Amino acid sequence: MTVDFDVVIPARRASTRLPDKPLADIGGAPMVVRVAQRVRASGARSCTVATDDQAIADACAAAGVAAILTRADHPSGSDRLAEAVDHLGLPDEAIVVNVQGDEPLIDPTLVRDVAHVLQERPDCVMGTAAHPIGTAAELFNPNVVKVVLDRHRTALYFSRAPLPWWRDAPHLDASLTLDAWPAGARPLRHIGLYAYRAGFLRRFPQLRAAPLERCESLEQLRVLWHGERIAVAVTEHAPGPGVDTPEDLERVRALWTSVRL
Repeated sequence: MTVDFDVVIPARRASTRLPDKPLADIGGAPMVVRVAQRVRASGARSCTVATDDQAIADACAAAGVAAILTRADHPSGSDRLAEAVDHLGLPDEAIVVNVQGDEPLIDPTLVRDVAHVLQERPDCVMGTAAHPIGTAAELFNPNVVKVVLDRHRTALYFSRAPLPWWRDAPHLDASLTLDAWPAGARPLRHIGLYAYRAGFLRRFPQLRAAPLERCESLEQLRVLWHGERIAVAVTEHAPGPGVDTPEDLERVRALWTSVRL
């Protein structure tokens, strides 16, 4: 499949749980550089790190990774992404994939798939991804975001609650076997990887925050609340772990030895 898309990697140095996270060493290079290297394998037309920190920009430049400096007062990553789109002069019809700077094990194929699902859906302003939930423990975990789709694989709702609810299940608790779930209604875990049409990305920061967004603490619900549509690429496999804590960092360092760039 042929997909034209650009990738922007927002990277902030401030982190309460893991200071200087984007600069943490992964196999001899800063983490944000490793993310960019993985993204390059996706076939993206361009890959740019958007950061508010000169040290991060310098680390990218030293590794041959494009970087731009953005404002430090953005309330969210989406706002930083919108500024980056303007910096890059991307046209409204361009597809922009937002890859987080703490995902050094991101699958390049998944990045391309998220861009492709949006390219194929002119009725949607965003694309994202999901995979089948494997255990009831995940289903009932509020930190695992669930997404419910229509028959066209358009997002109907995102939630931290266990959705869809199987009314006639023999039991709905952590001992439930998800393989027995009704066909076509298997719970899906949302993967926080997004593709945007650049024109919508420019509009998004001006959209009023939605009550459901505040209730669930899920920014993507703002899109649905305002009547826009999100296409979802469903993959069979969970993505590699991201890095939020020192323990995550050590786990990813150990896994990095098996990565092929």
